[in-house]
Amino acid sequence: MTKPLLDVLQGKTPEHMPVWLMRQAGRYLPEYRELRAKAKNFLNLCLTPEWATEITLQPIRRFGMDGAILFADILLVPMALGLSLDFREGEGPILECVTDQHSIERLSYNNGLVHPVYETLTRIKPQLPDHTTLIGFCGAPWTVACYMIDGNSKNDFAQAKQWASQQPELLDSVIQKLVDASARYLCKQVEAGAEALQIFDSWAGLITDEAAFRRFVIEPTRTIVSRVKAQHPYVPIIGFPREAWSHYKRYIRETGVDAMSVDHALSLSTDGKQLQAIKPLQGNLSPDLLVQGGEAMKRSLDHIYEQMGLRHIMNLGHGVVPQTPPEHVADLVKHTRGFKA
Repeated sequence: MTKPLLDVLQGKTPEHMPVWLMRQAGRYLPEYRELRAKAKNFLNLCLTPEWATEITLQPIRRFGMDGAILFADILLVPMALGLSLDFREGEGPILECVTDQHSIERLSYNNGLVHPVYETLTRIKPQLPDHTTLIGFCGAPWTVACYMIDGNSKNDFAQAKQWASQQPELLDSVIQKLVDASARYLCKQVEAGAEALQIFDSWAGLITDEAAFRRFVIEPTRTIVSRVKAQHPYVPIIGFPREAWSHYKRYIRETGVDAMSVDHALSLSTDGKQLQAIKPLQGNLSPDLLVQGGEAMKRSLDHIYEQMGLRHIMNLGHGVVPQTPPEHVADLVKHTRGFKA
């Protein structure tokens, strides 16, 4: 049996349009909430292979997705670099900050701290249906650096933006540490069983200046991609520079990614078709429409198919939100399964 998601990433036309969702494992699922109640905290869930495996598989069992994305978090890499990390109920992640060159130089990547992630991948792989692709991931250097500099997202990463404009060499130092660690992290994920990878640049849209975007987003991503490809040339990599609309074309051409995930603000009828002529795309459905469900959601799904055809990966413009009814996800998968050659 072929894997539709891999087909698209390799430039082939699949038998049906593949579908998976960012944050497809999470609080909207009752089985996730039941397991989450047993764990001390979110970090415990990520670093306990038995639990992380179960959570990864929950949406696969329930919906039959074409992609199973590893259950983990983008901030595991700075944790492995030596920064303390905590997830507080109602607050989200709290990460120890780097403040100067000395604190950056002290960072040293300890691969052993994220070894549970690799064990999770080895556990997941044999339990997946034949058509389902196992996806590993990391956060992009710019996005992860935002948390390393500000500690959390409460102030819209004001300090990270200040470093980008006024102390770019200091930001370069943080990003270089992250490039080296992230490339190693992704290569180990492939060795543990990941068949495709995604690089999440959730805060790429914060950088509007073209030169800064090339320096802090495109170049670090390009370096990670080239290092992973040097060891694993046939593993496709998806980039997700969220809300960086004016930079999408440069990103998809210059980073070396095999496909790009796009948010729901992108017009597929104009920009989407131009980008798809370069490389395959993923995403574009609004998470709010998934919450709404019904005919409005189906019309949007139909529009995506009409504009992009089968060589597109159905996904959201961001992650599934907690208030999403699971039955709407089931409807999305069922409706997308109807898009065939």
